[in-house]
Amino acid sequence: MESLQREIILIEKVCEIYHKISKLDSLKPSEDVDSLFTELVRTCIPPSSINIATLPADVQEIRSKLIRLCEHYSGSGQAPKRLAFVGSGPMPLSSIVLASYHLKDTIFHNYDIDSMANSMASHLVSSDPDLPQTMVFHTANIMDVTDELKEYDVIFLAALVGMDIDEKVKVIDHLAKYMAPGALLMLRSAHGARVFLYPVVDAQQLQGFEVLSVFHPNDDVINSVVISRKIAEPVTIDDGYNHHHHEWRIDSIMPLSCKYCEFKTFNDPLGQMKMIDN
Repeated sequence: MESLQREIILIEKVCEIYHKISKLDSLKPSEDVDSLFTELVRTCIPPSSINIATLPADVQEIRSKLIRLCEHYSGSGQAPKRLAFVGSGPMPLSSIVLASYHLKDTIFHNYDIDSMANSMASHLVSSDPDLPQTMVFHTANIMDVTDELKEYDVIFLAALVGMDIDEKVKVIDHLAKYMAPGALLMLRSAHGARVFLYPVVDAQQLQGFEVLSVFHPNDDVINSVVISRKIAEPVTIDDGYNHHHHEWRIDSIMPLSCKYCEFKTFNDPLGQMKMIDN
């Protein structure tokens, strides 16, 4: 009975959000539009036993219309032109999935300190007809990379870069110093008992960034995801015009259907749990 009541409340909430969205003049990025779609996603993320086959006809219709609205909304964001993965490793699976299915026009720059890892990764993508044109591999310590970081619209920081929290904070501070204002930084973290498996990144450790979203999975994905934006620095100008930095929306990086980058790409040896590592 309690489960049924929760389902009724959820359906009513989704329908309420749908009616608000359907009354919008446009789905172009704005505070109201982003707020409603964020509310929709957060409403639908928690586990639910709803059976869509048993939904009333009017709710089925709303569901169909809502899916089309979500597709339209997720397609209205500008895709990043250049994206970097720090700690991409010998199997840059997140890069491959994004480049193959979601961001086909984006150039992916994969950084790893291990030349052997990059050699294996380069060999891995070489057999694909399209990936070699969109995947670039750099053998470098990210702490030695400076001005190049300003060229990336989005930077992913792998969980295993800076296993010690002090080392990870140093990397984050380095990225904050050189990333372009408005660029997104996406990090892996951990929550609950999963902190025994992976490092934790707290919001207060992201100095120079605005935390946009934190997602803690409640299934067999180990890593949490933290999405943050480099804070724009004040600009002193003489001509009276304001300088504006492009601020990347989350859904321009990930389609709404995989908003939090839950790429369950390979099995973790710890109890066959799935993880996101690069």
